[in-house]
Amino acid sequence: MAETTISAIIEGGHATAGPPLGPAMGPMGVNIAGIIGEINAKTAAFAGLKVPIKVIIDKDTKTHRIEVGAPSTGELIKKELGIEKGRKGGAEDPKVVGDLKLEQVIKVAKAKSGSSLTRNVKMGANEVLGSCVSLGITCEGKPARDMIKEIKEGKWDSKLQ
Repeated sequence: MAETTISAIIEGGHATAGPPLGPAMGPMGVNIAGIIGEINAKTAAFAGLKVPIKVIIDKDTKTHRIEVGAPSTGELIKKELGIEKGRKGGAEDPKVVGDLKLEQVIKVAKAKSGSSLTRNVKMGANEVLGSCVSLGITCEGKPARDMIKEIKEGKWDSKLQ
């Protein structure tokens, strides 16, 4: 069984037969349009988000399977806020591009729980807030680093159960 894996990052529900997928699958003699349709159906729930996918094709039988990964934490945060990108200058840039409520942080942490190494919502929330630092996003009107400190101190434990 000779399998080939094609990895790509696509916009959820909007894969096309253009690069990178079509040219990679073309020489394998598979139904490219059918596979693209299947990818779009499987990623439709992630519309507007960048999603990692893998198409595994058996060269001998021409069968395939599709694995859909989870969008990045940053993508989920940006979707929550309805923004296209975070600040440009990284963590040193003082510009704030949005403010998340703690409930939104928890929602993103729960969405990432299957693909994250965190053991609970509290750890997941801190991971999400770490991404907020880089993106220029505050939480409850406070810098994300301050919220991380407060969560570690137990101030928000009642909401993070």
